[in-house]
Amino acid sequence: MTSVDNDRKIEALLSDVRCGRTSRRDLFKRGAALGISFGFLAKLSNDAAFAQDAATPLPDPTAGDTLVMPQGLRTDLSGANIKAVLADSTDPDGPFLENTIAKFTEVTGITVEFLRGETSATDRLQAYRQEWAGQTGSDVYMIDVIWPGVVAEHAVDLAPALSELSALHFPAIVQNNTIEGALVGMPWFTDAGLLWYRTDLLEKYSLQPPTTWDELTTSAQTIQDGERAANPDFYGFVFQGNVYEGLTCNGLEWQVSNDGGNIVEPDGTVSINNENAIAAFERARGWVGTIAPEGVTTFQEQDCLNIWSAGNVAFQRNWPYIWAASQDIPAVAGKVGVSALPKGSGEGARNADTLGGWQLMVSKYSQNQDAAIEFVKFMCSPEYLKARAVERSKLPTIAAVYDDPDVAAASEFIPRLKEIFQGGAVARPSSVTADQYPAVSAIYYSELNQILTGAKTAADGVAAMESQITEEIGGSDL
Repeated sequence: MTSVDNDRKIEALLSDVRCGRTSRRDLFKRGAALGISFGFLAKLSNDAAFAQDAATPLPDPTAGDTLVMPQGLRTDLSGANIKAVLADSTDPDGPFLENTIAKFTEVTGITVEFLRGETSATDRLQAYRQEWAGQTGSDVYMIDVIWPGVVAEHAVDLAPALSELSALHFPAIVQNNTIEGALVGMPWFTDAGLLWYRTDLLEKYSLQPPTTWDELTTSAQTIQDGERAANPDFYGFVFQGNVYEGLTCNGLEWQVSNDGGNIVEPDGTVSINNENAIAAFERARGWVGTIAPEGVTTFQEQDCLNIWSAGNVAFQRNWPYIWAASQDIPAVAGKVGVSALPKGSGEGARNADTLGGWQLMVSKYSQNQDAAIEFVKFMCSPEYLKARAVERSKLPTIAAVYDDPDVAAASEFIPRLKEIFQGGAVARPSSVTADQYPAVSAIYYSELNQILTGAKTAADGVAAMESQITEEIGGSDL
C-alpha cells in the first residue's frame, strides 16, 4: 500500500467515526491495520470533546426489537404528555431508548419527549436543581445512585404505586433509594466495583483469583516479578487513587471489606476512625510504589484502562464496562477474568463492591404524575431490563433477569455478577448524609489520597476525616 493510499484510508476511517458510521470495535481493528498507535485510537474513542462534536450516530431501526411489552400498562392515560431527561448526547443507547419509548406510546397513548441530559453528573445535577428551584422542568429524571438524599424533597414517593415492582429489584439498591420511608427513585441499571485480572498470567504462574487483599498483594507481586524480566513497565495492580469520587469508591471497598465501618452509619455515627480502617488504608499505602506505580495516586478509570490495554498490569479494580472495552484490545482480548473484590483480613471481613448506577425519579412538580409513574413502571420492568441487557449490555437491577437464558446467550459476563449485587455490593453513605454527601466524600478522598502519597499516616488521616466529617454533619438532623 502506498503512503497516499494509507492516508486516504485513515481519512476515511476518521470520517466514518465522526459520522457515527463505525463501531468502537471497528475503529480499533481498522486503525491497527493502518498502523495508527493504540494510544491515539484510545484518545479518539474516549475524547469527550470529540464525541460532542461528532454527528449523531445513524439511527438503528432494529434497536429495541427484543423488547416484549409488559402486560398491564395503563391505557386510560392516553393523550397525556410528559418529558423525561435520560441519556446524554453522547450515549450510544439513544436509538434503543427512542424506539422502546415509541413502543410505550403506541401501547399506552402517553407521549414522551426524550430529553438529553448533561454529560457531566455534576452539571446534570446543577441543571436539575435550577429547574426544581422554579418548581418547573421535566416529569421524569435519571438520577445517580448517590443522589437520592439530595433529590428527595423534589421527588414523588413511588412506593404506593410501584411497591410490587420495587420488590423485584435488588434490596440494597431499593434501600439506597429510600429516604425517610419514601421511595424517591426506581432502580434502572446498576454498576459495581470489580476485580479484573489476566487469566493467562494467573495460569502462567499457577495462581487462582485472589479472595483476600493479602492474596492479591502476593499474587500481584509474583506476576510482576516474573513479567519484569521482559517488560520493565509491568505492574501487578492498579486502582483509582486520584483526588475525586472514584477514590471514595475504592476506599470504601477497602474499609468495609476489612470490617472498618461505612464512613457514616445509617444512624449518623461517623465510623471512620478505627483500627480496621487504619489497617486497610495502610495496606493500600503499601501497594503504591511496589505492586502499583507511584503515579497511581493520580489515576482515574481511564488511566487504569490504558495500562491494562497496553498489557502492562495483571489486576485492576474498575467498573463493568471493562468487559466490553477489553473485547476490542489485542493485548487482553480473550484473557479477561472478573470476580468480586477481595475480602479483608480477620473477623468481620467481607466482600465489598461499591454500588454505581442510575435510577428514575418522578418530579413532585409534574402536572402528569400518573403518566410519569406509568412510564417509570415500564422503563424499570423486568421485560425492559432484559431487552436492555440483551441489546445494550446494561446490568439489570432485578435478580431474575440475570437468570434469563436469553441474557446469558447475549453476554456470558452479566450472569456472573448476580451474586455480587445480592451480597457484596455496598452503597456509599449518600442517603444518610443527603445534601452533605459531596462535602463528606471530598473530605474522605482528599485525606485518603494524602495517606496513599505518604503525606500523612493512616492514623492521622482517619483522625482528620473523623474530625472534619463530624463538623460537616454536626449541625444536621442525622
